Amino acid sequence: MEKDKILQSDILDILFDGRNKGYGAYQLRKSYNKRVTTALIGTLIICASIVLTNVFANPTDKNEKTEIFVQDMELQDMQQEVKKVEPPPPPQQEIQKIETIQFTAPLVSKDQEVNDDEQIKEVEFLEDTKIGLVNQDGIKDEGIVAPIIESKGTGIVEAPKVVEAIDEVFTVVQIAAEFPGGLAAWQKYLERNLNRDLPVDQGAPSGKYTVTVSFIVDKTGNISDVKAENNPGFGTAEEAVRVIKKGPNWKPAIQNGKNVIYRHKQNITFLVAEN
Repeated sequence: MEKDKILQSDILDILFDGRNKGYGAYQLRKSYNKRVTTALIGTLIICASIVLTNVFANPTDKNEKTEIFVQDMELQDMQQEVKKVEPPPPPQQEIQKIETIQFTAPLVSKDQEVNDDEQIKEVEFLEDTKIGLVNQDGIKDEGIVAPIIESKGTGIVEAPKVVEAIDEVFTVVQIAAEFPGGLAAWQKYLERNLNRDLPVDQGAPSGKYTVTVSFIVDKTGNISDVKAENNPGFGTAEEAVRVIKKGPNWKPAIQNGKNVIYRHKQNITFLVAEN
């Protein structure tokens, strides 16, 4: 290219000087700015069409928004009452007196000086009679060993053990069932999975819509029997039940150090408010 034309030419002409400009690369670079501008304008037109379509297609007041509140049911911290069974008093045994004859030590004395009670009894009278310290009327000795009479005292009576039913469903426990990760993880799960705009889409006016959902958490943490205790309407009860059913297993409840079957209640509040 001649020197006097260099200052009047653009960089593209200088770059393709002496080359085949009809091959295609030159034309592509020459029209690059025009093509980029056309593409941007077309993109803006398409985006504007989509936005306008959504605005005219949904007549719902966009000034309304829905917030979700999660509230645990307050459970009374109370121990299960264990009925103490008082043991029946032991039957009193009637002690029968056994006939005894007073033991008399041998002593040589005159017959007139010996009383009747102090006389030594003959052997035949001692066959079925016990020898004791005094003479006593009673039943004949038949070889029965008389029960030993112990002094009355106080002892520790062990109460009968309370056997818990294996399939009992608890409503009050020492440690309630819990969503894995705690309350913060439970709130995050609801925020990600609940359709918070459902009441607005169903035409709900501004206000609070609280659903109480109860469900069974078994000993392994499985969820079952999910049901809404109330229905504020506008699809809130069905949505709360759906989200809990599709959720993960919970940590089971604990009573007396053991996992038990537990019915848990959970409040979920949809708040529809105007800006």
